[in-house]
Amino acid sequence: MDVKTDEFGLFIMGGGPGDPELITMKAFKVLKRAEVILYDNLSNEKLLQIAPKTCKMIYVGKQPYGAYTPQERINELIVENAQLYKTVVRLKGGDPFIFGRGFEELIYAEAMGIRCHYIPGISSMQGAGFVDIPLTHRGISESVWMITGTKKDGSLTNDLKCAMKTSATVVIYMGMKNMAEITKVYLAGGLGSTPAAIIQYATLPQQKQVVCEVKDLQKAALREGLSYPAIIIIGDVIKAREIVFQANQKLKVV
Repeated sequence: MDVKTDEFGLFIMGGGPGDPELITMKAFKVLKRAEVILYDNLSNEKLLQIAPKTCKMIYVGKQPYGAYTPQERINELIVENAQLYKTVVRLKGGDPFIFGRGFEELIYAEAMGIRCHYIPGISSMQGAGFVDIPLTHRGISESVWMITGTKKDGSLTNDLKCAMKTSATVVIYMGMKNMAEITKVYLAGGLGSTPAAIIQYATLPQQKQVVCEVKDLQKAALREGLSYPAIIIIGDVIKAREIVFQANQKLKVV
């Protein structure tokens, strides 16, 4: 459904990977007239400055493995405000429909009779491009697996075992807590030397990253002081620049 920025209701909005300039034009226009914004800790607070000074700001963040606003309370706040105001924004980091629980909130609000709109955002995994890691590259990787590193019960999804058997790029969201388990799975499959990277605060000035092998993920993260929020990327695309350079050099020799 086309989202007209002069429409009213609840806007489930993606704030992108971090850099506030990476939001969409639709997101910018809706923020300019927002009356209420419910935001979390993964959305850049600079985006709040786009809204009118009269806009009501409500923090509903979830610190990884720390203090958080229960999802039930977030749902209640969304409905309470959407029933009182014409333009309510639920601002989430990355894209709200990619491991962001945005669709859960949309369904809940719609069940309460609230008109809802979805505005996508650049997902945090695309921040890999800012450190010269393409998620796909011809001849290296023809697909991408996006995997949650922590299921609802805290465990690692079995999908990882399927993904690692392919040549696909594997992107793991929320996987820092389960790095030991991720490494164990790859080592068990004889793939401990697979190239890997960790990127924290992608696209922001404080961005940090490290490239290593899967077997060294924990050691590398500790050495570079990497923690949450971060994404883990595994696959030969990590070395795409090196691979392409070497291929070009061979062509020159020929």
